[in-house]
Amino acid sequence: MMRTPRPLPTELAESFTVAEARRLGVGRSRLDGPDLERPFRGVLARIPAASSSSPDLAEHARAEIVRLARAYSTRMPPTEFFSHTTAAVLWGVPVPLPLDRLLDVSVHRHRRAPRARGVRGRELDPRLVHVTVGDGLRLTTPASTWAGLGSVLRHPYDLVAAGDAMVCLRTSKGGNGFSAPPLATLDQLRAAIDAGRRPGVGSLRDAFGRIRTDSWSRPETWVRLILIDAGLPEPSLNVDAYDDDGRFLGCVDLAYPDLKIAIEYEGAHHWQTAEQFHRDIDRLDRLVENGWRIVRLTKSHVFITPSEVVRRVLVARGQRLAGR
Repeated sequence: MMRTPRPLPTELAESFTVAEARRLGVGRSRLDGPDLERPFRGVLARIPAASSSSPDLAEHARAEIVRLARAYSTRMPPTEFFSHTTAAVLWGVPVPLPLDRLLDVSVHRHRRAPRARGVRGRELDPRLVHVTVGDGLRLTTPASTWAGLGSVLRHPYDLVAAGDAMVCLRTSKGGNGFSAPPLATLDQLRAAIDAGRRPGVGSLRDAFGRIRTDSWSRPETWVRLILIDAGLPEPSLNVDAYDDDGRFLGCVDLAYPDLKIAIEYEGAHHWQTAEQFHRDIDRLDRLVENGWRIVRLTKSHVFITPSEVVRRVLVARGQRLAGR
């Protein structure tokens, strides 16, 4: 029967260096315990407990990058900082994650880029990159982070989606209204583009004009761009719908309000809890009862068969324009 490892000193965080542990009197055998891993040389991290639920795989991967970044930060010299995809994840910006799952760790040019297992080291021009501290971690500012993604994101829609997330003014007027300040402004993104020559600057310029401040998610951005590129009118984003007496019905992801067409992306969050599931059913039923036509889309529609997105919206628009 495996013994339960002895408790570690309370002074040690979730991640810590071997040197810190030894200073606190932790022996070598305890540092080799089954509850600890060595993600980087000289660094130990507590192994997370297995979740009893089935989390979204993408969210799990992002959480793992955050955990590893915190672990690496314990050995990070003051000249290093997180950048590119890693910085985007740390800012909470939705980006597709590289299959190698390496951390992007950078230094300013003329310093030696880090070389370590689990790390992709980079040397960056200090004129093009600004560094800040967020939640205790050194990383590129939101605007610099977005500008760095121009050379690493493969699909142009994802670069727009990242920009949308940076400037998002997340507000809803109806129901339990909420708001959150944006990570960056459009002026700051433009300044990052104009700071000088950088890899991917052409992609950044193309994406900049398509960024909107009222998109709340990567799928919403993709749906909007799919429809625009198919020649359809640009839909409104996150529209608060009301009945004829001014009562709030709900906020819809995308809409053609003049035709009372709502376009809803059915993401995993809709089924996370029974309460959320019932809330969404009630919201959509209220919209239908008040004359709204609902187009429901899934991850497969948006990211695998975008032609189906266009077809469904064309059908809904055709029926409404024909008076049906």
